[in-house]
Amino acid sequence: MDEESELYFELNTGAKMPTVGLGTWKAPPGVVGEAVIAAVKAGYRHIDCARVYDNEKEIGAALKEVFSNGVVKRNEIWITSKLWCSDHAPEDVSRALSKSLEDLQLDYIDLYLVHWPFRTQPGSRGWDPDVMAPLCLSETWTAMEGLYASGQARAIGVSNFSTKKLQDLLIYSKVPPAVVQVECHPVWQQTALHNLCKSTGVHLSAYSPLGSPGSWVKGEILKEPILLEVAEKLNKSPAQVALRWGIQSGHSVLPKSVHESRIKENFSLFDWFIPPELFSKFSAIHQQRLLRGDSAVHESCSPYKSLEELWDGEI
Repeated sequence: MDEESELYFELNTGAKMPTVGLGTWKAPPGVVGEAVIAAVKAGYRHIDCARVYDNEKEIGAALKEVFSNGVVKRNEIWITSKLWCSDHAPEDVSRALSKSLEDLQLDYIDLYLVHWPFRTQPGSRGWDPDVMAPLCLSETWTAMEGLYASGQARAIGVSNFSTKKLQDLLIYSKVPPAVVQVECHPVWQQTALHNLCKSTGVHLSAYSPLGSPGSWVKGEILKEPILLEVAEKLNKSPAQVALRWGIQSGHSVLPKSVHESRIKENFSLFDWFIPPELFSKFSAIHQQRLLRGDSAVHESCSPYKSLEELWDGEI
């Protein structure tokens, strides 16, 4: 691939989604706006948001600033948001997107994702067993299809779905998901899900592509010996190598940072590559899911009695 064609992945809708997006999970109000502005100025054309991150209002103000200053036009940037678990009832889906659009100060969203494959009671926060509600994924998806038909969401998809859950969705959906956004990095490579995506035309997008260092997930993937060895040989940072591995594996990456120097470094991925003899070393890395969703599991209150059930064995 040449550098220009690597900047985007074409989705099953025909839309071109930028390969590198700025993650905003755990980016607190007070700093997330500046991070978005720095990222757009550094060349990012993709911002990954979610209602539950509690920072869409500030991101909206930052977007308004870069639009009004002529840094970028609305049709040149890709904005993703996500439907939280408490809004899965079909009648709440449209309202939830409207709230995100209001906070982000946008008329439409480029991609709207079902954030997790479980449901909580309306108005609730978190995943405590006592706020769990019965699943209604097919009804929720039908409401998502309505948002796609209306043009409010230019593409729709899911997040945190196992291979089996994505297979099931592909059976009952009228509009197939354009994207599945999941944890994916050299220590959790998602091979089975990747294979399904390639065979069905769904694009895989990687959150926590650096393992979420600095968050409660406590991923230490940037200390993985093979990653360090490849980084040293290529004279790149371990983070750059982890991100470049993702792009060469065929998926988009959503690194999160609020530091301008790292934001820029995480985007410097398109004028070099990992040669095959080094790329092949990644298959020897021990695999481990970091974001497991333990608190969503409960023997009586949750639809998922175990982590095995939540991830259909992919843990």
